[in-house]
Amino acid sequence: MSEKATLEINGQKYDFPIVNGSENEKAINISSLRAVTGGITTLDPGFKNTGSCQSAITFLDGEKGILRYRGYSIEELAEKADFLEVAFLLIFGDLPTEEQLLKFHKDIKDNSIVDDDIRKILDAFPKSAHPMGVLSSLTSALTAFNPTSVNIDSEEDMYNSVVKILGKLPVLVAWTMRKKQGLPLDYGDNSLGYVENVLKMMFKQPNQDYVQNPILVNALNKLLILHADHEQNCSTSTVRIVGSSHAGLFASISSGISALWGPLHGGANQAVLEMLEAIKEDGGDTKKYMAKAKDKSDPFRLMGFGHRVYKNFDPRAKIIKVAADEVLNDLGVEDPILDIAKSLEKEALADPYFVQRKLYPNVDFYSGIIYRAMGIPVDMFTVMFALGRLPGWIGQWQEMRLRKEPIGRPRQIYNGQTSRSFKA
Repeated sequence: MSEKATLEINGQKYDFPIVNGSENEKAINISSLRAVTGGITTLDPGFKNTGSCQSAITFLDGEKGILRYRGYSIEELAEKADFLEVAFLLIFGDLPTEEQLLKFHKDIKDNSIVDDDIRKILDAFPKSAHPMGVLSSLTSALTAFNPTSVNIDSEEDMYNSVVKILGKLPVLVAWTMRKKQGLPLDYGDNSLGYVENVLKMMFKQPNQDYVQNPILVNALNKLLILHADHEQNCSTSTVRIVGSSHAGLFASISSGISALWGPLHGGANQAVLEMLEAIKEDGGDTKKYMAKAKDKSDPFRLMGFGHRVYKNFDPRAKIIKVAADEVLNDLGVEDPILDIAKSLEKEALADPYFVQRKLYPNVDFYSGIIYRAMGIPVDMFTVMFALGRLPGWIGQWQEMRLRKEPIGRPRQIYNGQTSRSFKA
């Protein structure tokens, strides 16, 4: 006998089916609520208790600190896979064969050239423009140069759109940074791997050869994998809801970039570095700021510690902490900001207040440290996050369209003025 939930309203009972996920998650299916109750809806600000869809892409258990892509643990993928293998997994459902991966990479490289008119759009932005705003605009502009809408039921059409956006977005990411720094724009080198090419496009100086650092390649590969998807977060939900109107893939990805921009989402790693800068400007006394963080009457927040989803630890942080230590040791960077970060980390991991509340450093804390050490400007941190999240957005968009989900249309409870007459 199937499970059900019974809702009683003014003595009238209504039954709703229980939906069971493959990992024993349970949800009450209230899709018929308004129809059977004569207009009653639920109120759930922020949708914290509302499942907007069923998805086979990412499983997250915040209480146990579990994150899996298509059934594979994030720990195993970060250790054994490269970013393009994970991108293929998220988008197409399985890890690629060696032959599939080689073709995937070749097709991405073949689609990496960006129409030169995009440069003109980039040139129109002042150097003061935030890179996330630039990236969102350039991604949206790609639609003008690829006006044919994707036939979602054609595997060939969908594949071609996937390799186009995976080929062009790294170029736009690199151009966004180089424009701000006054450096010539670069298409990179098709003989390189995906991650290696990203680094070369971003950092190659016009008067010298670029030498790959395998520790930086490894760290960036892990960061991109760890950011590749994270269930129905703000930006992913945005991509799905925009796509539900049958907006194109590029336009939907652009909306996800805009959603990711906020400091409560992808901008959190930028907020970490801005906090560290503020501590430095105030003398660099980390103990003072640890005390402020514990003082409930003090508005100061220690950015990069704890997580709204993970109630124990962020599994991504445990992986990337190792990479952060390797990067700092290899580069030997002398930077008071990074010294403050290491001091905060050490004190938080030993402080009973933080340990008891499980306020451990999260992935935003360590990713900000790595990007800082690599020489990536603070306002580019969220752009790097977007590059990593791209395959997740694509996979979620494709899943939503293939399942022919209805257009997103949340309800509301109106609490404004009741009917009144206009008076001249």
